[in-house]
Order: sequence, then structure tokens, then C-alpha cells
Amino acid sequence: MTTPSLLNRLTFRQLQVFQAVHGQQSYSRAAERLGLTQPAVSAQIRQLEQALGQPLFKYTGKTLHVLPAADALAASTQAIFGQVSRLQMALSDMDGTISGELNLAAVSTAQYVVPHLIARFRAHYPNVQVRLQVCNRSQALERLAARRDDLVIMAMVPEDDDNLVFMPFLENELIPIVWPGHPLLEAPSPTLEDLARHYLLMRESGSGVRTAFEQLAAEQDVALQHTMELGTNEAIKQGVMAHLGVTVLPRLAVRLELGAGLLAELTLPGFPLRRSWCTVYPRDRFPTPVTELFLRFVRERLGEIEAHFKASPQPMPDHGVVCLPIPPGGELSQGLA
Repeated sequence: MTTPSLLNRLTFRQLQVFQAVHGQQSYSRAAERLGLTQPAVSAQIRQLEQALGQPLFKYTGKTLHVLPAADALAASTQAIFGQVSRLQMALSDMDGTISGELNLAAVSTAQYVVPHLIARFRAHYPNVQVRLQVCNRSQALERLAARRDDLVIMAMVPEDDDNLVFMPFLENELIPIVWPGHPLLEAPSPTLEDLARHYLLMRESGSGVRTAFEQLAAEQDVALQHTMELGTNEAIKQGVMAHLGVTVLPRLAVRLELGAGLLAELTLPGFPLRRSWCTVYPRDRFPTPVTELFLRFVRERLGEIEAHFKASPQPMPDHGVVCLPIPPGGELSQGLA
């Protein structure tokens, strides 16, 4: 089919529906995401296949198979929508207002960091709508594979996956935590084996902190026989404060409690475990203009971010964030700015 004929028969709506089906690997899930009926999605895909002169998907039983033409079209569609988004951002920049959406997923330990990044970012770009999904490492990897987010923020990026693009932006120190007055704080040279004699409060399997801790224990040939699984970092902190057990957590997750004397850091060989929080996205998924803007924003402020989190906890200085929506042309009432 000639190029002019193809241009005349293709529509952005068809490409939008196609992108949803290709990404979700399902007509029904694409319909749900787009707010359409499944027959409407099927009709759009059928019209697109007629315009292209090639089938895109094939059902075998209940399994949807992506055909070669669909993969080729997916790359072109992503480039087309990327250019449209860049045009929209350029027009917004001319107008003085950059807008768009940024969908982030972050592992649970990064929840102590990411809101600070978002606050700084929205202080400069208040018309960008940010969505944050908090999950564990296993879920983050699943979201990466499904391409459900613009960026995933995690600390243990798979080293053997060449399809991932990542940017470290902050060191993540994992440290042993006990309650103040714990006997090991007075021991002359405590070891990981000494710590493992106590109940170890741990996150669920798939957690990045748990995985890193278990790797170190295996390297030191220490058996973790007494473990108690708690669902969140907050529950683990409360458990240690209640003398339920001891744990290993990111320093940033407990810095307020350490500063207040509610928890204590135990010095052990092999600690702190050092990882880096990173922004991650699949190499074959081109970042949207808003995603590129966020990545550049973080990259330009690496020193500022590191300095803030290495300093003693203190109230955040004013950086221009407005936490109330302002009507177009409106002003905040006095005392709320």
C-alpha cells in the first residue's frame, strides 16, 4: 500500500487503541484502560489492520499473540506519540506552562526519598500531574517488564539485564537496627552471627532490603533461622521499638527515629550495605518529554539531593511549593503562600 493512501486511512485514535492493546497484551484490559467497550477496541484494531493490509494480533484460545507487524508498528507509534508530546511541551514552554503526566513506581524503601524529588520538581513545573505507585522490588520488576510506568525507582537494578537504562541518584545505606539498650550495643565485637541469634524482623520475599541482607548472610555463611515477616517498614520499626526483634533497614528509613533516640544503629562487620537508588526504564521505551524533563531535573540536582539527605533531619526549607490548587488567574489568600 502506498504511503499517501496509508496516511489518509490512519487515525490517531486507531494508533492510541493499538498502543493500549499492544502494551496490555489484551483487548479487554486495553478497553478498560481507555474507557471503551471491547467491541469498540476490536473495531478500531480491525480498521487499522485493513489500513495496513496486515494482521496485527491473533488469538489462540484465550491467549493474544502479537504478530511481527504489530511490533514494527509499536516502535513507529511510540515515536509518533513522542513527537506529538514534544510538540505539546514546546507549545507549553512558549506559553510559559509545561504540562503533562509523569507516572512513577518506587520500591517501598524509596518512599522516604521520592516525595522530596516530586516536591522540588513540581515547584518548577506545577502543571505536571505526578502519580506514584509504591511496591516491593519483585512488583517493581513486574511493572518494568509490563511497561506500566514512565520510570521505576529502585535500589537493586538487575545487573544482567541490558535492556534497562538506569541513573543512580542517591546512595542507599542498609544498617543493622536494634532498640536502645540492646545487649549487643555493649558487646565488644558483635558479628552478624550474633545478630542472627535474635528474631530478625524482615519484609516479605521479593523485598530489595531482604534480598541484600540474605545475600550478605549467605556470603558470611550465617543461617537466618529466627525470622519474623512483617508487611511494612513502619511495622518493622515499631516492632524493634517494642523489643519484638532486630532488623536491617535503610538509614533514611530510620533517621528520624535514630535522631530521636527511639532506635539505635549497631556496628557490624560488612555494614553498611551500600546500594544506590536509581531511576530505571526499558531501553526500548523512549522516555516521554515529561520523563526526560524529570530525569534532567534530578540529574542537575544530584549534589543538592545528596546534601539534603546526608544532613541531620530538619524541616524542609521553603522551595516554592504551593500545596493548594490555585484557580487560573487566582491568588492564594494571605498567609497561605
